[in-house]
Amino acid sequence: MKRTAESTAGTAGGRIPPLPAMATAVAVAACLLSAGAAPAGARSPSPTEVAAAADGSCTTSPADSFWRAPVDELPEHPNSDRYVSSIGAAEPLHPDFGSGLVDGQPVGIPITISDTKLPESRVTLNYAEESDRSGYRIPRNARIENGPASDGDRHVIVWDRALCRSYELWNAKPRAANAWHAGSGAVFDLRSNALRPEGWTSADAAGLAVLPGLVRYDEAAAGRIDHAIRMTVPRSDRSYVWPARHQAGAAADGSLPPMGLRLRLKGSVDTSKMGPQAKAVAEALKTYGAIVADNGSAWFITGEEHAGWNNSQLDALKDLKGSDFEAVDASGLRQSPDSGAVAPE
Repeated sequence: MKRTAESTAGTAGGRIPPLPAMATAVAVAACLLSAGAAPAGARSPSPTEVAAAADGSCTTSPADSFWRAPVDELPEHPNSDRYVSSIGAAEPLHPDFGSGLVDGQPVGIPITISDTKLPESRVTLNYAEESDRSGYRIPRNARIENGPASDGDRHVIVWDRALCRSYELWNAKPRAANAWHAGSGAVFDLRSNALRPEGWTSADAAGLAVLPGLVRYDEAAAGRIDHAIRMTVPRSDRSYVWPARHQAGAAADGSLPPMGLRLRLKGSVDTSKMGPQAKAVAEALKTYGAIVADNGSAWFITGEEHAGWNNSQLDALKDLKGSDFEAVDASGLRQSPDSGAVAPE
């Protein structure tokens, strides 16, 4: 699969509005000072929490999360045509994940799984004022998006199944023993529907968790993906809609998609000739849709870096075009502005 420069580096330049130099220096200095001491309030996982790693009870999002809400029967958004046109009606869908190397680098966002008790890591951050400054437990062998030499987004995603949390960093760089530096970061309780504080980013421009929106190989291999998928757009509006919490827009332009916008593959699109991996992705896009989570290349959907992907099968997704999608009015799913739980039917 061919990957454009925007797929790795395009989000870095526009994802978080730059802070004044003095504010950035103060934020970094404060975080460095707080990281120098032993983590406060750290505790070991309980036996019950550790057991969650073995019994599979730690999923990537709660059952009533917006990630798992079907949108195939929701109304089309009144601005759907404008949104699709601004993203690119003629542009192809692009699975930004696969197996092997593309341009000499692995493709996709790797998921580092941790099932054991780990000490808390020291993490310093450029955007500390919108990030979680503590609570990260990152394995020393945590994998970096596009490899350790990448000059792209360098996401680090850790699925801690012992504590049922995800630790997510953007522009992550390892430091001395059990220490990392990153542009921004967030810790998510995977059993909770609590959203980030309003106006806060995460490891994504929209302020959402990355892990729940990744296409995982095990899901596709089983033939069913039961959640919405993370996607990027070239330019976004300077606004966000639930469940997003942050914007990184290029302009105040109502024709551009806001962060958090839900789009779905039209039900009329024929997926019958796709291989099983591609079909699982396409059917998820029909049922659960995609969520605009960051700026980048048009119609890039994000998945796990994994050796099991069949790139030839995934290439069939590139036959889909922007015109095969429509924006969804998902406002009826919201029951609370600060919660990602969907309203009961």
